Amino acid sequence: MNWLLIALLAAFCFGAYNVFVKIASGYIHEITGAVILQFVAAIAGLGVLLYMKFKGHEVLVFTQKGVLFSVLAGLFVGGAEILSFVVFGKGIPASTGIPIIIGGAIVVGTLIGLLFLKEKITAIHILGIVFVILGILLVSK
Repeated sequence: MNWLLIALLAAFCFGAYNVFVKIASGYIHEITGAVILQFVAAIAGLGVLLYMKFKGHEVLVFTQKGVLFSVLAGLFVGGAEILSFVVFGKGIPASTGIPIIIGGAIVVGTLIGLLFLKEKITAIHILGIVFVILGILLVSK
């Protein structure tokens, strides 16, 4: 499958995830909501892993670095989930909170890629990031 299609599917899932966090935040404590979310995500991931293993795919391949960075990613996504529940629990509309959270993640991820992973960005990428920052400023007013 084409990487762009996969990325768009991930964006759809991430967008739907944020909407469901927004809806749930009015009915559940932020920590409880985040724990349930993470538990369900872990079960779903385990199900896919077992399915792929059953189909003959070699899925239990990892290194210490892979485990370390996966753990760090888990810690940060856990923090993002809890903080998203807190934001939306304060009654912030999805049309405000989601662009700020996602847009901020784009800016932070790009900066980390540039500064720490030594990735190169073009002028068009820089312009895109400037527009994301402007978008965050606009929707936060």
